[in-house]
Amino acid sequence: MEKYMIKEGKRLRLGYTTGSCAAAAAKAAAVLLLTGRAPDTISLRTPGGVLLDLAVEEARAGKDWAECAVKKDAGDDPDVTNGTPIVARVSRWDGSGVDIDGGQGVGRVTAPGLDQPVGAAAINSVPRQMIRACVEEVQALADHRGGLRVVISAPEGEALAKRTFNPRLGIQGGISILGTTGIVEPMSEKALVDTIAVELRQRREQGAAYALLTPGNYGADFIREGLGLNPDRAVQVSNFIGDGVDLCRQLGFRGALLVGHVGKLVKLAGGMLNTHSKYGDCRMEILAAHAASCGLRPEEAERVLSCVSCDGALDVLEEAGLAESTLERVTDRAALHLAGRAGEDLETGMILFSKTRGVLGSTPNAERLLAQIRRS
Repeated sequence: MEKYMIKEGKRLRLGYTTGSCAAAAAKAAAVLLLTGRAPDTISLRTPGGVLLDLAVEEARAGKDWAECAVKKDAGDDPDVTNGTPIVARVSRWDGSGVDIDGGQGVGRVTAPGLDQPVGAAAINSVPRQMIRACVEEVQALADHRGGLRVVISAPEGEALAKRTFNPRLGIQGGISILGTTGIVEPMSEKALVDTIAVELRQRREQGAAYALLTPGNYGADFIREGLGLNPDRAVQVSNFIGDGVDLCRQLGFRGALLVGHVGKLVKLAGGMLNTHSKYGDCRMEILAAHAASCGLRPEEAERVLSCVSCDGALDVLEEAGLAESTLERVTDRAALHLAGRAGEDLETGMILFSKTRGVLGSTPNAERLLAQIRRS
């Protein structure tokens, strides 16, 4: 696919989703079944309006069935499914309309709160609409009035799924067939936030009233080793802390506890609810400013500002006897910004930690929120 976008000054090639592959493969298989001719390429207009001409592979047919594959192309996105074939088998059946299911390597939904109900193949709503529309288009052109069954499979899907969020989400046995626009934007922030939304929605529909949030693996390790909880109980929000809080409020959670490393969460004290370094790195400035309010001398503040890590800055503050008071101020200010984002309907709390020092700060309600999470 020779379409590009500019992101952070880089020219990145777009790709197309597993949903687009499944729809194109189903369309090609329907053509083969109803006309007896296997197309070399198949045209598909995505929900986003992009016209794709995709190569058709592995075309074969038997009595009352035909099968074709289209390889996933993720463009410049580091997608684990890049290059994997998505296969569609289309067969005649006695029912009416177009029936869609998943086969080998396509996961099954085993937990509520996802796009599809428990027991269904993990083929999301938009790809299902695309598959149905493509097959119905071929039926109309071929004047075929009978029913057709479409089974989507991904021969490499079961192995690939282990490198995705699917096991955490309760999707077993394979990958998901995804995509809302049909196009993959490299390293899309929207895709990451959508994944966070899926996890939180699932927790809410399973009855959880309180959410446990953490930016990433450091937080997950601390949740297991420092809090004695299964880290799978937490939703990893990466840098999107503000978006995670927004989603908790929208989904009707009563409370959310954020557990994170000081190197990430200290930025909240400066009002940064997206902590990615491209939006700024104010860690040392925040620590130095709050330490100065606690009595840090100018020459010591200069040492803090020259540090490259929060642990290094805390060494300076401990020498000055101001680490505890500074961290208390930082925690209070970060909690203030977190609560401001949450509004009145969502109670928020926070636990700040260091890998070497353990808990550095926590909001007064953190233990109570943690107890609610344990009970749920």
